[in-house]
Amino acid sequence: MTSSQAEQLINDTINSIKPLDGSTMEAASKRMDALLKPPGSLGRLEEMGIKLAGIQGTERPKTDAKLSLIYAGDHGVTAEGVSASPPFVSAVMVKAFCAGKAGINVLAGKAGAEIKVIDVGLATPYEEPSKLIVRRIRKGTGNIRVEEAMTREEAYLAVAAGIQTAGEAIAETGASIVGIGEMGIGNTTSAAALTAVFTGRDPATVTGGGTGVGDASVKRKIKIIKEAIKLHHPDSIDPIGVISKIGGLEIAAMCGAMLAAAAGGALVLIDGFISGAGALCAFAMAPIVRERMVLSHLSAEPGHRAMAAKLELKPLLDLGFRLGEGTGAAMAIPLIEAGAALLSSMGTLEEELVKLQDPS
Repeated sequence: MTSSQAEQLINDTINSIKPLDGSTMEAASKRMDALLKPPGSLGRLEEMGIKLAGIQGTERPKTDAKLSLIYAGDHGVTAEGVSASPPFVSAVMVKAFCAGKAGINVLAGKAGAEIKVIDVGLATPYEEPSKLIVRRIRKGTGNIRVEEAMTREEAYLAVAAGIQTAGEAIAETGASIVGIGEMGIGNTTSAAALTAVFTGRDPATVTGGGTGVGDASVKRKIKIIKEAIKLHHPDSIDPIGVISKIGGLEIAAMCGAMLAAAAGGALVLIDGFISGAGALCAFAMAPIVRERMVLSHLSAEPGHRAMAAKLELKPLLDLGFRLGEGTGAAMAIPLIEAGAALLSSMGTLEEELVKLQDPS
């Protein structure tokens, strides 16, 4: 695929995202209030059921198939010592995902979600598992402190890779809920840089310790992010430009996957801080995508609150997670299913009164 073809695919996908079905949501809301419970007594479960009804265009939404998509890519900024783990761990974890041994495998399995793992930019050579989907754009990004993360053309290709792989997975499984996760050592630095640009906040307020670096390393991360922004001048009105200058290959692909899921009629489950960066990119490209998003949880990363505020989404869970991989999204899937089940399985007072008056 050429970059111009990738750009066209992105535009076509964005144009395919429709507003939620307002009339169905109104009907679902009325049904929710009529169920055998006080109106509003099941809180955000009711909200989730109504949202899913609006996405699917039916008062009784289904959640038979669920997906967990994990996008992997490496980051050149790890050369600056911003991560507690060496870069090769990305490849180790990708193999663990494919072998069913990681945290996301356990949690997605409990949620009944099928996992797809996509390498869009790992740098370390490794034996690629047979289950792995390889759509590698390049071997890791550039070190954003001294160079752009990728070319503009590569950014288009990375977003398009997310669109294609998510679209294919949704078509294959018929998934109605899609959790978007990632793997990439050093990606909290890029995510914090993206968050600072798209929210207009000081990098010092949105940068945290990632997978466990100390205070001195956090200060260094902040310094590096400020230097990268000063060097590259990313402009939030040009999302592809921001991605190419300070983003990540897996973040770009997650952005594309979210656009594809929204266009394909699925509910988009944002995971943690890195997934949230992908959501900010998708929102900057197509604000309508927010209607089809749910923020699964509040990450321990300080920038996640800024993301939530920008997206105007309230997290479902607050469990202190900072693992990524799509684990928070997997934990939220049963809540989405429960909201849908209320509409599809619970009786209404009117229905029960009819039965009482006519037992036959």
